[in-house]
Amino acid sequence: MKSTVILISGRGSNMASLIDTVADGSLPVRVAAVLSNRPDAPGLEIAASRGIPTRVVDHTQYSGREAFDAALAEAIDAYAPDIVVLAGFLRILSDDFVMRYAGRLINIHPSLLPAFPGLHTHQRALDEGVRIHGCTVHFVTPTLDHGPIIAQAAVPVLDGDDAARLAARVLEMEHRLYPLAIRWFAEGRLSVVDGRVALDAEQDAAVKLISPRVPECR
Repeated sequence: MKSTVILISGRGSNMASLIDTVADGSLPVRVAAVLSNRPDAPGLEIAASRGIPTRVVDHTQYSGREAFDAALAEAIDAYAPDIVVLAGFLRILSDDFVMRYAGRLINIHPSLLPAFPGLHTHQRALDEGVRIHGCTVHFVTPTLDHGPIIAQAAVPVLDGDDAARLAARVLEMEHRLYPLAIRWFAEGRLSVVDGRVALDAEQDAAVKLISPRVPECR
C-alpha cells in the first residue's frame, strides 16, 4: 500500500475527500501525514480528527523559498512517502523541491489546463465566456500549473453562473477525480511517454475514458 503525504494550506476539502476514499477501502494508499504551511489551516483539525498525523512547517518562519522548501522536504521525508499530494497547497515550489519528488508529486488545479493557470480560475473562465470549465490532475513540474496531465473532468458553464456557483460545481468533480487519479498511480497504471500520461486500463474493463462523465445539467 502506497504511503502518501498530503500538503494543504486551507480547509483541505480535497484532502478530506481522499481520506474518506481511503477509509471506505476504494483507494489503496495509506495517508501517512497531512502537512501545512499555515498553522491555522482548518484542514489540520479535520485530519487530526480522523486519526491522521499532522505537522506544520510555517513558511513565515523562513528567510526565503529555498529555506522553507528545504524544511518542508525534511518534514516530508520523515514519512518516506511514495506519493506527495498537493491539495490546495498555496505555495510556489522551487525547482529543486519539485525535482526531488519528480514522478510522485501530484496536484489538482481548478481549470482545464493549459487554460487558466494560476489563481481566480473560475472568474477568469466566466470573463472569457467559455462554455466548458473543469479541473485537472497532473504531475508537477517546475513550470507553474504545468506537467503531464493525468486526468480531467469537465462541467458546463451555465447561464447565470457566478464564480461561487461555478467553483462549487467544479469542486464536486474534483472530489471524484482526485481519488480516481491517485488510485491509478497507486496501482501502477500510469506511465509518462513523450511527456504525455498513458493509462493502462487492462485491469479494469470499466475504465473507458480518463475523465468521468459530465453530470447532467439541472
